[in-house]
Amino acid sequence: MFDLSQLGLFFAASLLLLVTPGPAVTYIVSRSIAEGRRSGLFSALGIAGGGLVHVAFAALGLSTLLASSALAFSVVKYAGAAYLIVLGLRTLLASGPAADEAAPEEAFSLRRAFWQGVLVNVLNPKTSLFFVAFLPQFVDPSRGSVAMQMAVLGLVFTALAMCTDTVWVLAAGSAGHWLRHHRGFLRSRRYVAGSVYLGLGVATAFAGPAKK
Repeated sequence: MFDLSQLGLFFAASLLLLVTPGPAVTYIVSRSIAEGRRSGLFSALGIAGGGLVHVAFAALGLSTLLASSALAFSVVKYAGAAYLIVLGLRTLLASGPAADEAAPEEAFSLRRAFWQGVLVNVLNPKTSLFFVAFLPQFVDPSRGSVAMQMAVLGLVFTALAMCTDTVWVLAAGSAGHWLRHHRGFLRSRRYVAGSVYLGLGVATAFAGPAKK
């Protein structure tokens, strides 16, 4: 279905894009630092799950509808921004000794970390636009089904993203493990994490369709 040189170019281009931190990486890193590696890993799995939804949309042509409809883009964009802002406010307003002193694995639901990661990615319309703009550059209609090629390339990209995200989880988790030995960090970590989510929400709200 694919030429080897074409696949090699796709791998190189994908890795180049993935090593550049974006909103998803920022979200995963903040989770890993604040709640530990397990929470960061489940958040990364959630981001990957949301990525698979966008891959399916791209393969079925639904992402093109989002790209061509200003209304649809705005609805998804503001829903995602609102979700991140609510998440940030909930994190900032979580108070009391238990919220500051409990172990990350006990204080945060791994299942919730996964599903929040899914929603953060699914409600980011720029991810759909990215797949619409990026994947077709490596599709050759003469080599078979365009939808199948889009799906395969999207799956490969998501797998590569999971690998690079895991590296971020390990690095940020190690930093977080060191920071959690300092009481000042324990007292302030929810403010750091909440501010990150609020910042991502505001950035999402003001993002235009033409920006990646």
